[in-house]
Amino acid sequence: MTDTTKTDILIAGGGFAGLSLAIALKQGSGGALSVAVADPAMNRASGDLRASAIAAAARHLFETLGVWSAIADNAQPMLDMVVTDSKLDHAMRPSFLTFGGEIAPGEPFAHMIENGPMVAALLDKARAEGVDLRPVAVSRFEHGPARVTAHLSDGTSIAARLLVAADGARSQIRDQAGIANYGWNYGQSGIVTTVAHERDHHGRAEEHFLPAGPFAILPLTGKRSSIVWTEASDEANRIVALSDADFHDELEKRFGLHLGEIEVIAPRKAYPLGLFVARSFIADRIALIGDAAHVIHPIAGQGLNMGLRDVAALAEAIIDGARLGIDVGAVSVLERYQRWRRFDTMAMGVATDGLNRLFSNNSDALRLVRDMGLGVVDRLPNLKSFFIREAAGITGDVPKLLKGEVL
Repeated sequence: MTDTTKTDILIAGGGFAGLSLAIALKQGSGGALSVAVADPAMNRASGDLRASAIAAAARHLFETLGVWSAIADNAQPMLDMVVTDSKLDHAMRPSFLTFGGEIAPGEPFAHMIENGPMVAALLDKARAEGVDLRPVAVSRFEHGPARVTAHLSDGTSIAARLLVAADGARSQIRDQAGIANYGWNYGQSGIVTTVAHERDHHGRAEEHFLPAGPFAILPLTGKRSSIVWTEASDEANRIVALSDADFHDELEKRFGLHLGEIEVIAPRKAYPLGLFVARSFIADRIALIGDAAHVIHPIAGQGLNMGLRDVAALAEAIIDGARLGIDVGAVSVLERYQRWRRFDTMAMGVATDGLNRLFSNNSDALRLVRDMGLGVVDRLPNLKSFFIREAAGITGDVPKLLKGEVL
């Protein structure tokens, strides 16, 4: 016998996407919808060493949910961006493309923030909104009349009208639902760490395209930067395993000395990179969001932002349906969400895949062509403005939360 409770929506996964969706649904329904979040890591310290770029549209969502004020002091605006393309042993790294960091006066196109403070702020807000937070895993689920019954790892069960998979790239819910996941590994890994440096970065982000892959220096608050360093997976594992002194030497070759002496101040870890997209974002009373639906290369810094676009679209579809008296797990609600997100997801996946293949190679001929292309873009302010607005997430059919509007 199990203890079974009922809820309107059960979200498996308490990361950015899962918690943001829970808050949006509670606020959008005025508390009328019951929402539960299940994640076995909920009460444990995060082992996520990464920082994330929060695009302007995602910041609008956090502001509307009342979360941004809790994390703003930890958020570093990106005020400038420089793109270079060279080989590792080149003495000079000329800038082929530069971007101003504002989409409007006083509004940066993105902020950098460490993942830990973001998750903590979202958890606090979810508790305040009355979300049922459970530090357990969804072990399995089964369909019944008008509900999905999820069996949890503590022996209890929850019967929900909608089950949302926000349980990451290796989503068990996606797999149990029989939704195929298509894509490939790149044979690359992203080495992530944080460094302190002597000089102020002044909000400048740098993306150095090297033959092994992009090396990104992303500004954090204070004289600190987040490093996302792409290498072939075997080489990445070798570098991560080096002594501190040898790791510093390898890092300095790529980082340079323009910000003075650097010091690694956080653990280092390598994350495998790939492109994967679920064949469908929905099934019977099931919706996929975030990494459960799509994983892309971090070359454009859009992974987290795509997950928050899923959140905004699904929340709006559910709240609009609920106001019309439509079941939150109805096919019409879920199909609206899928239509909204599939094309954008595929387009971003193709774009990041193409960029990675174009830049992560040793071809001198390709380097000449791409550098000419970067130079042309750098001389066309209207085109640069378009790219910045695309990166900020404020073009196209944008859900209300991403425009700063309440549901």
